[in-house]
Amino acid sequence: MAFFQPEHTMATPSAALPKAPVIDTASEPSERKPRRFGPSWFLVSPSVALLLLWMLVPLSMTVYFSVIRYNLLYPGENDFVGLENFHYFLTDAGFMPGMTNTLILVGSVLLISVVLGVLISALLEAANFTGRGIVRVMLISPFFIMPTVSALVWKNLIYHPVSGILATVWKFFGAQPIDWLAQHPLASIVIIVSWQWLPFAILILMTAMQSLDQEQKEAARLDGAGPIAIFWHLTLPHLARPIAVVVMIETIFLLSVFAEIFTTTSGGPGYASTNLAYLIYTQALLQFDVGMASAGGLIAVVIANIAAIILVRMLGKNLTEKY
Repeated sequence: MAFFQPEHTMATPSAALPKAPVIDTASEPSERKPRRFGPSWFLVSPSVALLLLWMLVPLSMTVYFSVIRYNLLYPGENDFVGLENFHYFLTDAGFMPGMTNTLILVGSVLLISVVLGVLISALLEAANFTGRGIVRVMLISPFFIMPTVSALVWKNLIYHPVSGILATVWKFFGAQPIDWLAQHPLASIVIIVSWQWLPFAILILMTAMQSLDQEQKEAARLDGAGPIAIFWHLTLPHLARPIAVVVMIETIFLLSVFAEIFTTTSGGPGYASTNLAYLIYTQALLQFDVGMASAGGLIAVVIANIAAIILVRMLGKNLTEKY
């Protein structure tokens, strides 16, 4: 009986199978790079170009006017003056009062809107009564009123020393009515602006409180925590991020408050209620010094950017570390 004898296939090391060629993948791109000028770029380019023109043209004109002597009363004198307009604006008698009033206005409105916004939002979230939705709408509605309209309402219906609501209340108690816009101009404007921006804080904070985990609150109540302890240790830390958003957004807008001052006090008496925005207006449209007003506008832009950078870094760092 014959058996099939397989051939001896044992190979020596020198006769081993050849290795597969090693392909250098480092030189080849792992994925295709996007084209620099694709169809999407052409679709976006018109809006980008329009945005750049919308921003760069006014800024370039402001920079140009700030380095020349450009007064509308003397149209023929447009000599180059360098940084002279900046020097005159910084040494103007209204600059320091305007800067101080701007800081007081921004700080006071932020304090009032954040504190009252947190308290009102917490009360609305804790209370359960009929018509709570109507109350929420009424609390938010002042934010949608135009600044000029709200300033006129406060000036003629509330602050008026003869026919205003506050004057009627003062007379009812036998006191002498106060001319608020003349005796306390900056405080009056702070109240008006706070009334406008408090609904924004309430809207953001109420929305944030609805995402608070109710199981944590129930567990805290079972452990014997009271309403104040729950608010301090659960609600307030939960509102840290919304409060930061409110502070950043309101600061940017409050640095340019103008309509309320123009409508009520016109910056007076003297410089008692003048901020940087109104000071720039007086230089441009009351004294017709466009060059000096342009320098003031650039200074205001620098101050606003510094404030924004500080707020974003400080608050953003805290939020990143917290969350």
